[in-house]
Amino acid sequence: MSITEHELKIKLEGIEDPDIGEDIVSLGLVNDVTIEDETARISLAFNTPYAPSELEIGNRVREVVSEAGLEADLRAHVGQEHGIENEILPRVRNVIAVASGKGGVGKTTVAANLAAGLEKRGAMVGLLDADIHGPNVPKILPVENEPGVTPSEDIVPPRSDGVRVISMGFMMEEDDDPAILRGPMVNKFMIKFLEGVEWGRLDYLIVDLPPGTGDATLNLLQSMPVTGSVVVTTPQEMALEDTRKGIQMFNKHDTPVLGVVENMSSFVCPSCGDQHGLFGTEGADSIVDKYDVPLLGRVPIHPDFGADGSEGALVKNDESEVQEPVEELVGEIADRVGEINRRTVSEHVSDEPDDRLPTETED
Repeated sequence: MSITEHELKIKLEGIEDPDIGEDIVSLGLVNDVTIEDETARISLAFNTPYAPSELEIGNRVREVVSEAGLEADLRAHVGQEHGIENEILPRVRNVIAVASGKGGVGKTTVAANLAAGLEKRGAMVGLLDADIHGPNVPKILPVENEPGVTPSEDIVPPRSDGVRVISMGFMMEEDDDPAILRGPMVNKFMIKFLEGVEWGRLDYLIVDLPPGTGDATLNLLQSMPVTGSVVVTTPQEMALEDTRKGIQMFNKHDTPVLGVVENMSSFVCPSCGDQHGLFGTEGADSIVDKYDVPLLGRVPIHPDFGADGSEGALVKNDESEVQEPVEELVGEIADRVGEINRRTVSEHVSDEPDDRLPTETED
């Protein structure tokens, strides 16, 4: 006798979300289940493409469906009914802000490698260089052509190996030209970058924020639908002090902190492979403990890409000895975004019984 849709839903209750610790049906992550011609079509409330945890859950769903003697046809859909859609960037699934309390800690290096790493996994990614006075993204992710313009005068971002990039650096005649702009002009450029860019459909928009907690950063946080923020620091106490201030800023603006990245955590000797704590060791641990935020990863200094990432995105260097920790960092950040999205869905789950769960609509 064939399994019914209700019986299959009951079986799906045995699948636990690895990050939240509850079953996916109770969390409201199963939008709809239909069975037709020995195929189970299942809509999952996922919004974080290529996040390892969501891929793991998807594989578990396929196993359960296979054990029931059916083929699995999985779809991902999450919309306004779950509090996910936004009006400012309606075609962008997730906005990840990369911030630092001070300059020079490798914030842009992390942002560029995060964008390149997610794109490498198969996601559609954009990178907004919002550091107007220090636009360094194009040095790490050189673009293939100049920005274009649509008939409606929206900017079409150029690409760097698939990553769509917008930067104030494209507006300068020479790389060394300073951006001498006061606050109102900075805000004008930011509004244009947010509302006047034809990003297309994106799984992730990575925003390289200006360092510190000034007006430009605050205005961006108030203008963008930020899914979560990544805070970059180095082990030195001065950098850690400013990082604490940055975390408090995000908390005051109800912006989820995905976690902390400790950059330049050690120096990896290219000859012997030993690691040396040039700037101290485990400095970020005190922040993780005090503010109860995850340590997303530690990224060492290595000659393959230098302290500032000026030799390009490390995730693109398959021969690098330190590519692995950066790849792991990308996966960890994607998982944290996924966890936040799934918790948001769970908070919006209705009290209706399973057989009246909303039906999927196409993107």
